[in-house]
Formats: sequence, structure tokens, C-alpha cells
Amino acid sequence: MSDFPEPLHDTDIALEVAKPKLKRPPLYKVLLLNDDYTTMEFVIKVLCEIFNHSQDDAMTIMLHVHQKGAGVCGVYTREIAESKVDQVMRYAQEEKHPLQCTLEPDSDDD
Repeated sequence: MSDFPEPLHDTDIALEVAKPKLKRPPLYKVLLLNDDYTTMEFVIKVLCEIFNHSQDDAMTIMLHVHQKGAGVCGVYTREIAESKVDQVMRYAQEEKHPLQCTLEPDSDDD
């Protein structure tokens, strides 16, 4: 015997209601890129004001960017990551700094 109700007429169709399969949205890393002109103080200010890092965390990230050439500021959904990149780029341009910011898919995303 089936779990489906029997059709009453030949034209009736028995349907099974599918449960939606929910999946977390993909995440993206926001990266700051090192350059020889942007001041360390400005990078720390960006990390605190745009990414809400503490002064100590901002210092650690800034040093990583300075020493390694790039560093992760945060991991977000695509829309938020794009917004953060845009905020950094506009702020850097307003303050006449060549600071570059980009995003890439988070490889740790499951």
C-alpha cells in the first residue's frame, strides 16, 4: 500500500509536498591589499570604522597586511562584502589614499 492517497477519478493527481532544502549563502572574504603609500594609521582607522574591529585586532590585521601583502578584514555574504569593499574604496579615495580592497570566495565555506 502506498503512502499517497488513492485518486478519486482518473483525472485526479496525488502530489507529495516537497520540503524545501535550505542552504546557507556562500561567504566571501574582504581583503585589504598592501601598498607603499597608505599610512598604517589610516588602515587601522578603516578596520575600526568600517569593519568594527577593536584597536588591538585592527593593529594585528594591519601588520599582517603590511608584512604579507594582503589580509582578511572579515567574511560576509556577497552583498555585504561588496558593500564593505565599496565603502573602503570610497573612503580611501576621499582621503587621497591608494588603498585597495577586494573580495574573494571563502574557501572554508561548506
